[in-house]
Amino acid sequence: MPDVPLDDLSLDDFAVKAPDVAQLLTFIDENGFRSLRARVVSHLGDGRDGTSPLEAETTAITQTHYETVDDLADLERWITRIKKAGRVAVDTETTGILPMHARLVGISLSVEAGAACYIPLRHRAADGLDFGNQNLKQIPVDQALKALKPILEDPAILKIGQNIKYDMVILANEGIHISPHDDTMLLSYVRDCGLHGHGMDELSRLHLGIETTPFKDVAGSGKKQVTFDLVPIDKATHYAAEDADITGRLWRLIKPMLPQAGLLQVYESIERPLVPVIAAMERAGIKVDRAELARLSAEFAASMERLEKDIHALAGESFNIGSPKQLGEILFDKMGLQSGKKGKSGALSTGVEVLETLAAQGHDLPEKVLAWRQVSKLKSTYTDALAKAINEKTGRVHTSFSMASTSTGRLSSNDPNLQNIPIRTAEGRKIRKAFIAEDGHVLLAADYSQIELRILAHMADIDALKTAFAKGVDIHALTASQVFDVPLDQMDSATRRRAKAINFGIIYGISAFGLARQLGIGRDEAKGLIDAYFKRFPGILTYMEETRKKAHETGHVTTLFGRRSMSWISMPKIPISGLLPNAPPSMPPFRAPPPISSSGR
Repeated sequence: MPDVPLDDLSLDDFAVKAPDVAQLLTFIDENGFRSLRARVVSHLGDGRDGTSPLEAETTAITQTHYETVDDLADLERWITRIKKAGRVAVDTETTGILPMHARLVGISLSVEAGAACYIPLRHRAADGLDFGNQNLKQIPVDQALKALKPILEDPAILKIGQNIKYDMVILANEGIHISPHDDTMLLSYVRDCGLHGHGMDELSRLHLGIETTPFKDVAGSGKKQVTFDLVPIDKATHYAAEDADITGRLWRLIKPMLPQAGLLQVYESIERPLVPVIAAMERAGIKVDRAELARLSAEFAASMERLEKDIHALAGESFNIGSPKQLGEILFDKMGLQSGKKGKSGALSTGVEVLETLAAQGHDLPEKVLAWRQVSKLKSTYTDALAKAINEKTGRVHTSFSMASTSTGRLSSNDPNLQNIPIRTAEGRKIRKAFIAEDGHVLLAADYSQIELRILAHMADIDALKTAFAKGVDIHALTASQVFDVPLDQMDSATRRRAKAINFGIIYGISAFGLARQLGIGRDEAKGLIDAYFKRFPGILTYMEETRKKAHETGHVTTLFGRRSMSWISMPKIPISGLLPNAPPSMPPFRAPPPISSSGR
């Protein structure tokens, strides 16, 4: 292939951009690409303002044809329909919500509104007795997956899902790797981040006016709830096929909205490519040392026992330390200490803030209780919970990363939460040592250097800060020098720490009260420090005020990479944190859990 001249092009010319639909369709029409035209209109609309292929999406949910596909001939018929359509909404039904612990039960497919099917694969007799399964008509799992694998992996057929990452993990465990894909949850998230939730039930209600079938209607609730493999196939068919049908309807409605709103690039360049990456991370999991977790759990238990004895000795009696009521009786009734704060029940509070205040006054018992609570949480929330979370098949811990649960673009981690492993205390850091690499490998931890301040310097165009970063100057020492009028060569660590608190406090919208408490100074002094900071760096305050004004005018804030968040429209004040890596406006497109990155994308 000959070299292509790139002399007159910049990197910006290669950026993924939302297409001009009208211009694209003109090109397609001129070249007679009829089938391609239909697919483009289906994806992006016809280019006219306010129009989309969804206007024809008026089929009532009652006008449906949902069928059970339980033989290969019917499955092949559906595969032919999918190939002709060039896309399919797909949903998996499983035995649980954690994909690395769940088992595939069936697959539902839909190619047009009101038409969907369910392919039962591993349903069992309702009584749970294996010998009753012979009466259930299902395609053998290996035969069904062999037939479905080519279309689910076909690069010419778009697979549409609602939280399709989950389905990717489930099907990857069966040897099927979905590609290419679209995700209605993420399409909604990009368009309406911060306005509402993005689950299918809520989106169906919001966009389609359709109430979906509750899971409890087919599987029961509470102690009587059964796993989906025990749901009768006729009930399962309506529930599962409806999921695929609704997903397809939502896709036809929401996808064309993104180019019209100028948000397609965010979805195509950030969100969509990230789905298989996160799915692969979830499947890979991380190895933990069972023996180390057990050792730490025993160590924490012994520490709790020692603290419990000390607390009971100080109280002069035994009581349940974990009971706020009993602790309150000891502290406030028996010992006569003053709380000054009441909880929701009206009783005097024994929360962290109260205990820290009492401990600072020199009272030993509250200090011991704080230590006991810390160790108790380390044991129950981390060492014990992590041991239970180890997958018996892989020997690793597999978290689930939610891609659409925050208003800031950040990921969240659940079951278990691996983004919140303690690091601030010596005992907390011990837990991190339980995460280990496979033999012959290492774990690499990486973090950005003062990313919030660097972006602030860029966005607010603060020359002093930009120059300091370019020259490698200690940014906290520079702030201390500017705010406290202390020469850099005479800077002491205490003054630098105060400046660091101011730097990050300003970014996260700290008040004079908050800064006063953090630094242990009076509120007036704290207000003076904040005022001095803005006086030394006036561009920051100007930027904050301009951004607040624009946010209230437009109803959203926008990041450097085009992401929008609507979550600020009801706020009288927008903290600078809303404009930096832990919230929308200027965060870089990095979206992964610590230790890879703690910032959003």
